[in-house]
Amino acid sequence: MSNKHEIIEKNIGLMIVLVVIAISFGGLVEIVPLMFQKDTTEPIEGLRPLTALELQGRDVYIREGCNVCHSQMIRSLHSETERYGYFSVAGEFVYDHPHVWGSKRTGPDLARVGGRYSDRWHRVHLNNPRDVVPESNMPSFWWLEERSIDSDTMKKKLSVLRRLGVPYTDEDIATVDESIKGKTEMDAVIAYLQQLGTLLSYKR
Repeated sequence: MSNKHEIIEKNIGLMIVLVVIAISFGGLVEIVPLMFQKDTTEPIEGLRPLTALELQGRDVYIREGCNVCHSQMIRSLHSETERYGYFSVAGEFVYDHPHVWGSKRTGPDLARVGGRYSDRWHRVHLNNPRDVVPESNMPSFWWLEERSIDSDTMKKKLSVLRRLGVPYTDEDIATVDESIKGKTEMDAVIAYLQQLGTLLSYKR
C-alpha cells in the first residue's frame, strides 16, 4: 500500500488527475441532488417574471456593475437576517438569467430593498448618492435619466427568456411598447429595485 502511495506522490501528473477526479466526484455529489429538489427548482408561491420595465432595469443594473458592489444573497445568519431581512431561498431566483447573487458588499445587500424607500429617494440616490447618504462612496448615475428604452430590443429579450422557461405570454410581449412608453433607464432601475424581495418581505 505504501508503494502505491509513493507512486502517486512522486508522479505530479497522476496526482493532478486523481485530485481532479476526486473534486469532480465531490462536486457531483453536492450539486446533482439539488437539481431534483423542488425547493431549488420550483418558484416560490406568487413569483412572477419581471415586467419589461423591471427587466430593462435589471439589465442596466448589470451593465453599470451594480452587482459588483451589491450582493443579492442573504445568508441564514442572525447578523444578516437582522440587518437585511429574511434569508434568500432558491425559489426566488428560478426566473433569473443570469443570477446576480454576488458576494462583495461594498454597499449593502439589496435582496430585500423593495419598498423600503420611495421612488423619489431612489431617484435622488442614483443621481447623487451623497445627497441622501453623506458617507457613501457609490458613484453617481445621473445619465440614466437621459437614456430611453428600445422597445424592439425588449420584445426580443422577453421572447428569448420565454424559450429559457420564463413564463412570458404573447400579451406580455405585445404590450411592451405601452409598458415602457416615455420611460427612461432611471425609471427602469427604480422599478427593478422596488420589486426586489417583496414576496418574502412579510417574513422579516
